[in-house]
Amino acid sequence: MTMKKFKTALTIAGSDPSGGAGLQADLKTFSALGVYGTTAIVAIVDENTQGVYGVHPVPETFVAGQIRSVISDIGADAVKIGMLHSSPLIRTVLSTLREYPEVTSIVLDPVMVATSGDPLLEPEAVATLRDELMPYCRVVTPNLPEASMLLGETVDSEDQFEDAARALSALAGGKVSVMLKAGHLEGTDTLTDIFYNAETGRALRLSSPRVDTRNTHGTGCTLSSAIAAWLARGADLDTAAARAKEYISAAAAAGAAYQTGRGHGPVHHFHGWWE
Repeated sequence: MTMKKFKTALTIAGSDPSGGAGLQADLKTFSALGVYGTTAIVAIVDENTQGVYGVHPVPETFVAGQIRSVISDIGADAVKIGMLHSSPLIRTVLSTLREYPEVTSIVLDPVMVATSGDPLLEPEAVATLRDELMPYCRVVTPNLPEASMLLGETVDSEDQFEDAARALSALAGGKVSVMLKAGHLEGTDTLTDIFYNAETGRALRLSSPRVDTRNTHGTGCTLSSAIAAWLARGADLDTAAARAKEYISAAAAAGAAYQTGRGHGPVHHFHGWWE
């Protein structure tokens, strides 16, 4: 009998005990989109919907071991990278992934600040992320503050978005595609993200109604892992970006009706399965 195989995605990220962000959000997203998820835990984070209270790093050698154990055994049709808090960790993840050149669909969420405003990336690691890891990835998914930090200039108006996305790609050698997220843009009823596809040289505008909700914990994790899930399933870049945008928009709209915790609650990852 021929055995079936799951499409697989590996998340390299921190653990969120409240379940709305980090690798927990990634695993929920992978599952909701029909992909078998695996993990390499880089840090245990003490956080909830109200804030981040501590980060306990996992030793770099142990992170590398997790990545090797998963890819050498199960493989990875795509990889999503989340919070990497230091330069040594960034370099460890990069050097370990380089051992598996067959893994090409790598999606980087350049997590620098939590939804609560708490910093998650050491300041000196920004350059390492930008100059060393970004060029190795297929897609990077910054929000406006992250894009501003990476570019060294403020990105805060919609007419800047396409140029900023192209500049971010050029900053990483011109080969990485960029999903520039508009969630931090104020005063608009519509959120229009820009997806610059570095493989075609074209930009795609992806719009959705703004949802009136404070339940935005883990939205960045969820969007990037949704892109990774669709890439794992064999979608092209534009399709993966568009379907990921549809998924996070629906998850945010469905999650707005719930109260989980006292701060920024999560989106509803399984909105397509249960209410």
